Amino acid sequence: MDYSENTVSYTTTNSYATLNSLTSQTKNVWIVLHGIGYLSRYFLRYFDELPPEENYIIAPQAPSKYYLNNTYRRVGASWLTKEGTEQETQNVLAYLDAVYAAQEFPENCNFIILGYSQGVSIATRWVAQRKIKCNQLVLYAGGIPNELKASDFSFLKENHTKVTTLVGDTDEYITKERRETESKKIDHLFAGKAEQIFFEGGHEIKKELILNLV
Repeated sequence: MDYSENTVSYTTTNSYATLNSLTSQTKNVWIVLHGIGYLSRYFLRYFDELPPEENYIIAPQAPSKYYLNNTYRRVGASWLTKEGTEQETQNVLAYLDAVYAAQEFPENCNFIILGYSQGVSIATRWVAQRKIKCNQLVLYAGGIPNELKASDFSFLKENHTKVTTLVGDTDEYITKERRETESKKIDHLFAGKAEQIFFEGGHEIKKELILNLV
């Protein structure tokens, strides 16, 4: 069998969702990256208790949509899989670049990037590869890709970026051993400057923790 695999470049369109309005009263601009199985418009519900006049939230949409169960009603999405990860990562980062360029943020706003679950891998890759300057980087219940190095994040120290990680103490996707390994990795990658928060709960977003970030 004479098999070959080829690539082709083309233009595509993807949506993103926003919550509240960007005005002169806005203090915090967020880019929030959802986990596997979410749609961006539903992910925004976790941020709806933030003061609306002060917080403008942007939720990019993972491109790979699929039905969540055999009823073929509920739709979720995934950022990446193990198939063609390197190429798909570049596609996702190009999409995030476009979302970022489409939103002209006032420089005086507090810029927060938050990744949840699978969104952590996207947030860290985007920040590291594009050297995105943000005031806060929040990594919530997800793993940091192994290819990323401490030198990829060294610019955050110069930018005085606050790095926060949040993990539930009974998260069903994170064993005790993995939690310890990830904790050491976080210390190494962010030179011991990241605040690591372990809360009571599983693999879930708690609105009170979101509120505490600002």
